[in-house]
Amino acid sequence: VQLQAFGGGLVQPGGSLRLSCAASGFTLDDYAIGWFRQAPGKEREGVSCISSSDGTTYYADSVKGRFTMSRDNAKNTVYLQMNSLKPEDTAVYYCAADLYGIRLWVPDDYDYWGQGTLVTVSS
Repeated sequence: VQLQAFGGGLVQPGGSLRLSCAASGFTLDDYAIGWFRQAPGKEREGVSCISSSDGTTYYADSVKGRFTMSRDNAKNTVYLQMNSLKPEDTAVYYCAADLYGIRLWVPDDYDYWGQGTLVTVSS
């Protein structure tokens, strides 16, 4: 069972990146999926999540209108499209899977985690 997050990199303010989270050994569609991020010296925070029950996506206020989370069941992959990036978006981004999906914003509830991918927004 593995989650692999990739797609991070260095981008200028106002730019875009798309993160991918690929699963192996289990079916992502059966799980709630969350994207979290952790900046240096800060706690891990939820960015976006998608419910397993009805596919509803939720976003943190700080990224609403700029980030879009989507799921491709055929590829067993979840994406996070990030537009209008700001320096404060700089962080290591993690994807995670939660079988029950009850408390989508609580990192401790998640069963599986990807290794993280670094996003740096800087000119």
